Amino acid sequence: MSSAACLFCKIIRGEIPSMKIFESEKTFAFLDIGPLSKGHSLIIPKHHGAKLHDIPDDQLSEVLSVTKKIAIAQGLEDYNILQNNGRIAHQVVDHVHFHLIPKPNKEEGLGVDWPTKNADKDQLAKLLEEIKAKM
Repeated sequence: MSSAACLFCKIIRGEIPSMKIFESEKTFAFLDIGPLSKGHSLIIPKHHGAKLHDIPDDQLSEVLSVTKKIAIAQGLEDYNILQNNGRIAHQVVDHVHFHLIPKPNKEEGLGVDWPTKNADKDQLAKLLEEIKAKM
């Protein structure tokens, strides 16, 4: 998808209204209009890219600090930071975005099932070496 047709790029350009919390040269943050809980916010790089690996590092430099400032401004104690890449990973808008999702109680906010598995230590060691070799 081109940046011209991208929902979040339209929000950045002001073509679609948003509840803007923060804006700088590289970063834009706004309240989610379909929140999981009160204060659910989206923090996005202005650089258009569908997945995290499509965004140059320098365009991501503020995302976490802005997210942290929004959490502090809301006085959040418990919250999740979520970033999805691809449809089967639950990404709906093809523009990198980070969710700040307050978790005020067990019912509101992000619900997560974490199906852990027992890992084979030899396979983990092999994977570790493969990853390190490619970094």
